[in-house]
Amino acid sequence: MKEITVLSGKGGTGKTSLTAAFASMMEGVVLVDCDVDAANLHLLLNPSIQESHTFVGGLKAHVEQTTCSGCGLCGAACRFDAIQMNGVATVRVMHCEGCGVCASLCPVDAVTLESHACGNWFISNTQLGTMVHARLNPGDENSGKLVSILRNSARDLAQQNAASWILVDGPPGIGCPVISSLSGADYALLVTEPTISGFEDLKRVAAVARQFRIPTGIIINKANINPAVAARIEEYAAETGRDVLGKVDCDPSFIQAQLAGVPVLARAGPELRRSLKSAWQAVERSIEQHRSTLTAFR
Repeated sequence: MKEITVLSGKGGTGKTSLTAAFASMMEGVVLVDCDVDAANLHLLLNPSIQESHTFVGGLKAHVEQTTCSGCGLCGAACRFDAIQMNGVATVRVMHCEGCGVCASLCPVDAVTLESHACGNWFISNTQLGTMVHARLNPGDENSGKLVSILRNSARDLAQQNAASWILVDGPPGIGCPVISSLSGADYALLVTEPTISGFEDLKRVAAVARQFRIPTGIIINKANINPAVAARIEEYAAETGRDVLGKVDCDPSFIQAQLAGVPVLARAGPELRRSLKSAWQAVERSIEQHRSTLTAFR
């Protein structure tokens, strides 16, 4: 049982498209979409939801208006403009950060902090296997807690179904959701694009993976849009002891597949299909080469 987390350092590199493509070539896989702020793996896999669960992610202020004296202390102290005064205080939930200043200042104890439902997470069936994914409510923040819930659920499902792989479509950037997606993984697959921003963000997310001592490999997506930067990425990989496991050219099939809501292999021509298959085989070889350092599945 091996868990691969696919990361990119930035959005728009094609990470989700490649995740779906690789999942199409895997046997016995549980999929996880950990990009919960902007989940889109479901757009390619048309999941059939089997279970839905509420995600409670934090606290929000609540004013008991029959108790509120209308003194206005809470509104004056709130730095997020979350309290409106109209005789008594009311909370603008989308603005509230749950800091608790209002509750601590209220002279009549009319303000309390209450658990807040931030969205839902799901277990679904897809044509490629079971998928665990989520949908946050507009404006609600993900701190990494939801990502942990998704990954733990996927691990339980993988054990129950004797799955060979867990494939995680991670979020962009290097913040808390990325760390939560990466910690405890067996392998990090870093998808980049040959642009200056793509290259710099690749370095940042590679540094995060290094802190966790997780073996990494690199896929250069849209490699033909800027061969010079693609060459610089290959030089960087060689200098830092990482392998470029594949170079996938920009191809109209990706857009066609996205519009049709299917994995790219359903629209790929022979050349792109060979490129994707070669990249996945290189990922498998890299994982095998690092087997002595891979963490045991728990």
